[in-house]
This record gives sequence, structure tokens and C-alpha cells, in this order.
Amino acid sequence: MRFSKIFDLKAREYDKWYERHQPIYLSELEAVKLFGCEKALEIGVGTGRFARETGVVAGLDPSARMLELASSPIHLIQGVGEALPFRSEAFDCSFLIVTLCFVDDPMKVLEEASRVSNRVIICIVPKQSTWGRFYSELAREGHPFYSQAHFYSIEEVVEMASRIGLKLSKILSTLSYPPGEERFENPREVSSKEAERFGFTCMEFRK
Repeated sequence: MRFSKIFDLKAREYDKWYERHQPIYLSELEAVKLFGCEKALEIGVGTGRFARETGVVAGLDPSARMLELASSPIHLIQGVGEALPFRSEAFDCSFLIVTLCFVDDPMKVLEEASRVSNRVIICIVPKQSTWGRFYSELAREGHPFYSQAHFYSIEEVVEMASRIGLKLSKILSTLSYPPGEERFENPREVSSKEAERFGFTCMEFRK
């Protein structure tokens, strides 16, 4: 919840990033869509940019202002990932799309995501990629959003997931080019070692 204030204050600014950088957004969206979730929950749904284009039926976010901008037919709930208000195995999958880096207790969020769904799909900006280093530098300069983030490596996410019994089943990555370039790029299936160099990587975990 400690991050919700900045997202409330700058919700529209956050949302406009997707409009200014559409080729990047569309590359990321394609990666998410390829996991084929028919009944999905998005934890950290924000303004609904991904939810509107995927199989998300319910979205949760701590920021009331972000949810106000989420003009989507999905069921929207204000709340936190550490305490999901859903019954166990209610969903096919749970998405965390660049969300894990902003939560208070990542292990608890993963436990809850695993409880309510059969698959957990975590999309991150790998911290060792050129994009991760770029955003980390912006964070050091006081960027309103990135300064609040804790970026993770692929290895760190896999290790956290394994601690609660989740097994990595698939990795899709996109944005192989460095920050400053912008073009649509089809996601590709890669190894965990290769995935660290991409700007956007999604990992699917199963119980």
C-alpha cells in the first residue's frame, strides 16, 4: 500500500506512457497474450491497459485513482496482492505485470496468487538487462515511479517462486534492443539465462 499514493497522484501520467511508447507496449502486450488465459486475475491491474486486451475477468489494485481510469468491463477491486479477496483456485491464472517490483511483501503476494489460480505469470524488467539498468539509473535520479521500485533478476524470481512450490514452465521475452529504440518485436521463448538480457520477460509458473 505504501506505493499507492504516488500512483494516485500521477495515475494519468503513468497511463499516458503507453500512448507515447506504443511499439513497446504492443510488444509487451503480445507476450502477455501468448499465455492464453481464459479466466485471469490481474494483480496490480493499474489503468487496465493489459486487462482490456487479455482474458482478465477481475483486476485488483491499491490505487483508487488508477482504478477510476480503468475503463474496462472487468470486475475491479481496490486491494492489495498480499490479501486477495477470492476463493482458492478461482482463476485459470494470475498475472503480475511489472507489479512484483512495487509490492510490500513479494513472497506473500506470490503465495496468494498461487492460492487463487492454477498458473502464475510474472512479467518483469530484469534488473541486469540494459532496460533494468536504465530504469535503476532513473530511480537514483528520483524518478517518481522507478524510485519506488525494487527490480529483480530472473534468478531471484524463480528462487522466490520455488520456495512456495511453484515450478517454472515457460519464459517469453521481448525488447531485445536497448532503451532509446522503439519498434514492435515479437516475443520469443528463451531460456532463463537468455531472458535476463531482454527488457520485458514473462515467466509462467505452475504448482
